Amino acid sequence: MQEASLDIQLKTLPNNPGVYQYYDKDDKLLYVGKAKNLKKRVASYFNKNHDNYKTKVLVKKIRSIKHIVVDTETDALLLENNLIKKYQPRFNVMLKDDKTYPWICIKKERFPRIFPTRNLIKDGSEYYGPYTNFKTVNTLLDLIKGLYQLRTCTYDLSQEKIDNGKYKVCLEYHLGNCKGPCEGLQDEKEYIDNLNAIRQIVKGNFKDSLNRFRNQMTDHAKKMEFEDAQRIKEKIEVLENYQSKSTVVNPKISNVDVFSILSDESYGYVNFFQLSYGSIIRSHTTEIKKKLDESDKELLELAIIELRQRFDSKSKEIYVPFKVEVGEDLKIMVPQLGDKKKILDLSLRNAKYFRQERFKQIKIIDPDRHTKRLMAQMKKDLRLPVEPSHIECFDNSNIQGTNPVAACVVFKNGKPSKKEYRKFNIKTVEGANDFASMEEVVYRRYKRLLDEEQSLPQLVIVDGGKGQLSSGLKALDDLGLRGKITIIGIAKRLEEIYYPGDSIPLYLDKKSESLKVIQHLRNEAHRFGITFHRQKRSKAALDTELDSIPGIGEKTVVDLLKHFRSVKRISEASREELVEVVGDSRATKVYNYYLSKKDKS
Repeated sequence: MQEASLDIQLKTLPNNPGVYQYYDKDDKLLYVGKAKNLKKRVASYFNKNHDNYKTKVLVKKIRSIKHIVVDTETDALLLENNLIKKYQPRFNVMLKDDKTYPWICIKKERFPRIFPTRNLIKDGSEYYGPYTNFKTVNTLLDLIKGLYQLRTCTYDLSQEKIDNGKYKVCLEYHLGNCKGPCEGLQDEKEYIDNLNAIRQIVKGNFKDSLNRFRNQMTDHAKKMEFEDAQRIKEKIEVLENYQSKSTVVNPKISNVDVFSILSDESYGYVNFFQLSYGSIIRSHTTEIKKKLDESDKELLELAIIELRQRFDSKSKEIYVPFKVEVGEDLKIMVPQLGDKKKILDLSLRNAKYFRQERFKQIKIIDPDRHTKRLMAQMKKDLRLPVEPSHIECFDNSNIQGTNPVAACVVFKNGKPSKKEYRKFNIKTVEGANDFASMEEVVYRRYKRLLDEEQSLPQLVIVDGGKGQLSSGLKALDDLGLRGKITIIGIAKRLEEIYYPGDSIPLYLDKKSESLKVIQHLRNEAHRFGITFHRQKRSKAALDTELDSIPGIGEKTVVDLLKHFRSVKRISEASREELVEVVGDSRATKVYNYYLSKKDKS
């Protein structure tokens, strides 16, 4: 009955824009979505197979559908956003932010005060913001305080009370921070003119204040009031310095919002700039947890609506990295060149820096989440069937065909597991044959794991190009492991990643975490293999000389080398010198050995 009811609801949905709501068997709201065409959008959930697991779960739980038809897409966007915030459905992305952001308030009163606040009171006062932090607010207020003298007291400065002499000037007046309107020492028009200039500064427009101060400075200079002229000049320098620091693009770009996004398997990161007269007057980056494998376009559209609401943006133009659908009233631009593209690139850089900081924090605070995200990213980047929580990497080491050895390093959850590293002496290959050596060690490694019924890795990396990869793959074929273990090769020169049967290599982004893990594996295998090779070469060098002398053991060899520093010096030492280090019996054996060698030569 429920299925038939759901089927009827699907068939009777209108083709209008609107918002749809999915409910479960207990009539609990699961998901809210927007659509240009309700019938087509909702039907798409039930007419195709979904790759994303959470989407499959959502569709399975849906028992009823409700919808709200609206006039425009803009209305649908706003309604969707409001319903998500109100009901917080389980399967919806939510931009969580519990902060109460600071504002700059110009109080509705005679001789208005200007101050920071987190509370918006609907009493006719003006509020500018919100700002992302108090540091920005305080910087602006410090600038304003240095330029204009405004009162900070809470007196009711009605004309009647001033005329009756109810108030006396305070310390702020004597310090030069206030002109004393409480005693009628400053007229209201001058005060309001200052406030109008401050409004423009808060909006990012410094032009009016600069022109005003320059005119004042000129007037003082003409009247020979050089101290006053110098004081105004200092204000001009403060304002110009602040403007140069805050202006990052063409000053003609004004009243514009800029949005950029980057994402990984689990999260999206959206940066928001608000521009006024070429200055960034607001910057905010937010992290969005994906619920149903949402696309960058879906996440960005949601973020644009939410952030513009949150920060009370009235801008009529937005810059974005790709076309979005966020309402007919906005002019949407995708910059390709020039200053507009520069500011979009700057926004993206801020999103990247935010993401990097989050990664560093997560590594410390929540290492499990970091590991899960890294494994998911590697699975995506390397086109793997499963997440590579267990990776092994092989490297061959030989110099001019001598003492061939190989190393296998093991990483668990992206980190070295050194107790599981293994080294191999090459047994079946003569000379320097990297391909045959690779085949031998890969075969031996996984033959042993199979015999001992140990867990196999999800990913095997061989250090080298197509030749080494083919050798490793042949070993897996011989063991019947093709398809059960993914094997790839990494070539050193350009970091090409090769796959079996594919002649075209994969190139990962040089800054990607997946490539960094692979490089760490390769470098660790190389280090481990070289160390083993050096040990073997050193031992072989000693074996040819001292270890071949009958009756001379390892301790004697070590004692002699420590004292004489080289085999050559030992061979040239007198019997008495040898006796002093290892005693009469062993010294005689070493001395006679080298003496007989000299006689033969």
